[in-house]
Amino acid sequence: MALETKVPVTVITGFLGAGKTSLIRHMLENAGSKKLALIINEFGDLGIDGDILKGCGDETCSEEDVLELTNGCICCTVADDFIPTLEKLLNREERPDQIVIETSGLALPKPLIKAFQWPEIRSRTTVDGVITVVDGPAVNSGLFANDPDLIKKQREADPSLDHENPLEEVFNDQLACADMVIVSKSDMLDEKNLTDVLTLINKNSRTSVEAIPVVHGRLDPKVILGVGAAVEDEVDTRPSCHDDEEDHEHDDFDTITVNISAACVPIDTVNRVKLALDQEGVLRIKGVTEIRGKEARLVIQGVGGRVDYYYDRPWNLSESRNSQLVVIGLKGFDCDAVETILKN
Repeated sequence: MALETKVPVTVITGFLGAGKTSLIRHMLENAGSKKLALIINEFGDLGIDGDILKGCGDETCSEEDVLELTNGCICCTVADDFIPTLEKLLNREERPDQIVIETSGLALPKPLIKAFQWPEIRSRTTVDGVITVVDGPAVNSGLFANDPDLIKKQREADPSLDHENPLEEVFNDQLACADMVIVSKSDMLDEKNLTDVLTLINKNSRTSVEAIPVVHGRLDPKVILGVGAAVEDEVDTRPSCHDDEEDHEHDDFDTITVNISAACVPIDTVNRVKLALDQEGVLRIKGVTEIRGKEARLVIQGVGGRVDYYYDRPWNLSESRNSQLVVIGLKGFDCDAVETILKN
């Protein structure tokens, strides 16, 4: 099958809370006549991002064009979940012009890309590009980048120290596979810090990759869609921390879903989320909640010390007004303490 007849697929990856959903929202709202379909992967059993994105693009991407995978990390469930979902889109009478895949924040992009080497998939699709979104302020704070010199000195002083950082491994794998790196929340950095972040990312990415600063996901969709990289043809040349592993595990992370009561005002829930984020090992909290007297849902996204919240759409008559938050953290974080804070 000629390349021109293949459906291009854009993979958008990035760590927890990096800004992937904001980037996709803007893309859907500004895609023009291009017919898009989305595959959204969540780490956890509650699909928040897919629900937020449904209908954002109206005719560009209807609610039926947003498919969710919530059974686990997409890179671990390629055969069981991802391939059947992709085939479902490809077998439609009216195929999409382009498919966009948003991976979970914990996904490694390379195992997913390698699935596009399967003959039955390769003949019908091409990976147009891998877009990695990074949280500019988080990178600036050193959250995902250890100091090699400091580690070396500490290990020399105490060889028993273990400085392995699973967060950094995920971050580095996502950078190493990227055709383009989007630095989100760049407005929260001054000129020097932004320059330092861009320099660090360009140093740790492939030589052909440039980092692009973006605010609130506002980037022309033409920059993201139409990269033409055909990544499946040369993905084996992109290094990964897990290249020698047949499988990888997510035993470094835990996730829980917490049902909370409706609040009188948004700040009540926001303050509880901030307190929960301060607990050791908690990485990300996101969800949809009810505010009494409001007909619209309140979306909450928290990472680090920052919590963003906004009303996205009215509650549907057919849906229960459940307030649910997904908490993602390092293995062994105090789930009971976090749940108590969020419910208090």
